Amino acid sequence: MASFKAALSKLFAKFIAMRIQKWATKPVETQQKVFENLISEAKHTAFGKDHNFNAISSIEDFQSNVPIRDYEDLKPYVERVVAGDEDILWKGKPTYFAKTSGTTSGAKYIPITKESMPTHVEAARNAILMYIHETGNSKFVDGKMIFLQGSPVLEEKNGIKLGRLSGIVAHFVPKYLQKNRMPSLETNCIEDWETKVEAIVDETINEDMSIISGIPSWVQMYFEKLIEKSGQNVGDLFKNFNLFIFGGVNYEPYRAKFENLIGRKVDSIELYPASEGFFAFQDKQGEKGMLLQLDSGIFYEFVEAEHFFEKYPKRITIANVKLSVNYVMIISTTAGLWAYNIGDTIQFTSLKPYRVIVSGRIKHFISAFGEHVIGKEVEQALKDAIENTSISVNEFTVAPQINPEEGLPYHEWLVEFENEPDNEPQLIEALETSLQQQNSYYLDLINGKVLKPLKLTKIKKDGFQTYMKSIGKLGGQNKIPRLSNDRKIADRLYELNLTK
Repeated sequence: MASFKAALSKLFAKFIAMRIQKWATKPVETQQKVFENLISEAKHTAFGKDHNFNAISSIEDFQSNVPIRDYEDLKPYVERVVAGDEDILWKGKPTYFAKTSGTTSGAKYIPITKESMPTHVEAARNAILMYIHETGNSKFVDGKMIFLQGSPVLEEKNGIKLGRLSGIVAHFVPKYLQKNRMPSLETNCIEDWETKVEAIVDETINEDMSIISGIPSWVQMYFEKLIEKSGQNVGDLFKNFNLFIFGGVNYEPYRAKFENLIGRKVDSIELYPASEGFFAFQDKQGEKGMLLQLDSGIFYEFVEAEHFFEKYPKRITIANVKLSVNYVMIISTTAGLWAYNIGDTIQFTSLKPYRVIVSGRIKHFISAFGEHVIGKEVEQALKDAIENTSISVNEFTVAPQINPEEGLPYHEWLVEFENEPDNEPQLIEALETSLQQQNSYYLDLINGKVLKPLKLTKIKKDGFQTYMKSIGKLGGQNKIPRLSNDRKIADRLYELNLTK
């Protein structure tokens, strides 16, 4: 018999589903309302004055007055906010800064305001409620839940608290979940990731875990240590574990490995959170893509990725997007980010309602020879190549080799296998076939003898973890880029003697 909490969660889920349906069926009107609210609320800020918000009455006006910016371009404003000034990007001061490690600009401070903070929490909650509404499964609310996340210990800068987004969000877990939530605050505050995972294993190994959540690569580390300690697979150890919630990377390369570690299939929910906003979550188990959050204080614009680096790329709203086109996503938010490029590329999988997948990063691609290979394509190629085989992969990245010692240039796939291929040439051929079918530029370069077929390099067990540790990015929200247009990662793997 369902508990009172489980029964109540079904009623709440029905209410939330109706609310979501309301805005999802009026997407353009919803976005227009969000846009008008953003401009109205920020008219008297320094940014609003500098960009004529008083004179903006349409999206076209906004696009004329506010150019696309990344963090570096917005930094002069952010620095004023960090210094403690008020009414700079958004009214008043932010409540928090989400501190992230930027690749080019050192530490990045992303403002989170009292208006934007609730949208992070509500989207995560609504993802679970939509799952309950669709499946009718609510028993898991009585079990224990774990969210592998950053430390909730926050620093302070000029009266504003700062920390990792997952650590900030940890302070907003609803009271009704507090008893069920693991690990303990003490364990969650451990900074060293390896020590933290060991402590989490000790705390959870004898508990009734029903939901496990985190970035797949780090959850995998947790699962492997559980198995090592208990001698059981995760599904036998946690008999009521039936829901895996993840975000940050594509789950498909990990799926076979996870089913092996768990010993059975479990339902999963994909999330698309970032320090800059919670953009989307999977609202249907059988549908590809995540529901774009159009009513969360975020106004979206999109630029076709292939035109993004032009001087004045065309910016469109959701009213004009098309399926399967690679777009750079541009956001304006109640945290005071304006026409801000978060660096992600997305593709729409559905327009009724608007669902997206993350296809890669605008800076994470390989086009050393004009091939324009993106993250989604290499992930799909790997999925196609290992389907219906016993091969499983822990982690991988792809880099160009422009100046080989002999022969033509090529793409180098650096792969850490769990189960290695019996027939390596067959795997390479399958990867090649899939990539050539997906990307006509790459096919033309192979046929034109500009590139030769890819080279496969095996990485030692836990090699990518060793690499991440060597650059101070083990654990938390850090992840390996699937591909790069240079050889920094590849060269480091060789330097550390991590290749086989």
